[in-house]
Amino acid sequence: MAWVALLLAGLLEIAWALGLKYSAGFTRLWPSIGTFVAIALSFALLGLSLKSVPFGTAYAIWTGIGAAGAAIAGIFLFGESADAARIGCLVMIVADTVGLKLATPS
Repeated sequence: MAWVALLLAGLLEIAWALGLKYSAGFTRLWPSIGTFVAIALSFALLGLSLKSVPFGTAYAIWTGIGAAGAAIAGIFLFGESADAARIGCLVMIVADTVGLKLATPS
């Protein structure tokens, strides 16, 4: 359950990062509200996961999911660069995130 909570927390981190973009500096009401809700849920789920997932591992996985997901969203939603170096770095983030999960006892 803790790992599922951590995965959902990471996905919500992507959601709130996108919300920051769509809220236009918190000048748009509904994207701003969605952003705050996603932040609250992301932190709550991260906190829940910390009951059994080691702190450093949980935080690194949470940020890894958020960082890679936000960068991928930027490529698909905002036309950001998808050059080989950037994709290579994203692959390394994902590999590191998966590696941390595999190296951590359940």
